[in-house]
Amino acid sequence: MSMDRRRYELDELLIRPGTYFNPQTEVMVVIDDSPSLDGEIFNLEEFEGADWVLISDETPVDEPKRDELLEEFQVTFHGGDGRRARAEIGEEDDDADVEEDEDDAFDEEVGRE
Repeated sequence: MSMDRRRYELDELLIRPGTYFNPQTEVMVVIDDSPSLDGEIFNLEEFEGADWVLISDETPVDEPKRDELLEEFQVTFHGGDGRRARAEIGEEDDDADVEEDEDDAFDEEVGRE
């Protein structure tokens, strides 16, 4: 899916379930249309005419799953999530240690002769 097909205006994303992120504000919005509430509650005078009603200050999001989704997005559009670069750096350090160990072993053998 191209990046253009992933861009939405606020009014568009509010009618389409999914997880959205605004890179300018660094705010994530999760649109879930599966819950249902008793519509009678919103007929009360205090909610009349309200566009949005705060249900809770808690976020019902599985944080490990959220992090996984963010990493998948990064891998798709940036070619990696940083773990590969760290792993490659670690491998380079390991290779350097092996080379130093081989040089030390060679020096010890030469010194014995």
